[in-house]
Amino acid sequence: MQITAKKSLGQNFLIDKNILKKIVNTGNISKEDKVLEIGPGTGNLTEYIIKANPKAIVVIEKDFRLINILEKKFKNQIKIINTDVLKLPESFYKDQYLVYGNLPYNISTQIFAYWCLSKKVKFKKLILMFQKEVADRIIANINTKNYSRITILANWKFNIKKICDVSPECFLPSPKIKSTLLEFTPKIDLIKIKNPKNLENITKIFFSQRRKMIKKNFIKLFKNYDYLSKTIDIKLTDRPQNISVEKFIKLVIEFENNLK
Repeated sequence: MQITAKKSLGQNFLIDKNILKKIVNTGNISKEDKVLEIGPGTGNLTEYIIKANPKAIVVIEKDFRLINILEKKFKNQIKIINTDVLKLPESFYKDQYLVYGNLPYNISTQIFAYWCLSKKVKFKKLILMFQKEVADRIIANINTKNYSRITILANWKFNIKKICDVSPECFLPSPKIKSTLLEFTPKIDLIKIKNPKNLENITKIFFSQRRKMIKKNFIKLFKNYDYLSKTIDIKLTDRPQNISVEKFIKLVIEFENNLK
């Protein structure tokens, strides 16, 4: 049965065998690992995951057309769930999966931001494919045009490593843009925030005016702005892209302390 990728679901099926092998090898799968694959498509990556012999494999596929193909191809070797990954409850992630995902490009940032901000969603590791433009923002350096809210959310929660860029020819159909494979390892020394939504909201306020100095928003958010700017070493003439991840975290902690 010939399956045509759905543009509405952001589908591009990875077909390059060398890249498929590289993705699986990056995860360094052990026999004790429970693997979660997001968007298996026709099961090209799933085949290589099975060969690595993990303890269990669960795949999340939204496109009902692909469920029958996956069931026939893998039978009882994997557990298949036909749903939208964004609809999974936090309790689903209790097993701390090793996650693989060629995330749909149209919702990749939304999925990843949810994983960053949830206190209950935990992973062993994430091996994720993004369109290169999004990946460049995730791993951006401070004081650059790509430095953004997603940079801060990602680098607060994970240690991130770029594995490689992936050319359009490795997919079917070929997208118009390059892709990038990233590895995310949860930080052991994660700085605790009472409510990660506060990090989302504060970065949203500042980056909504990324070309402007932070002074106006800073004074609105913090009554003790003068003292705070000195203790955290933030200039009111700074722009959002001039403030490090660590300083944004300190601002959130200060904001939460002031809510008492």
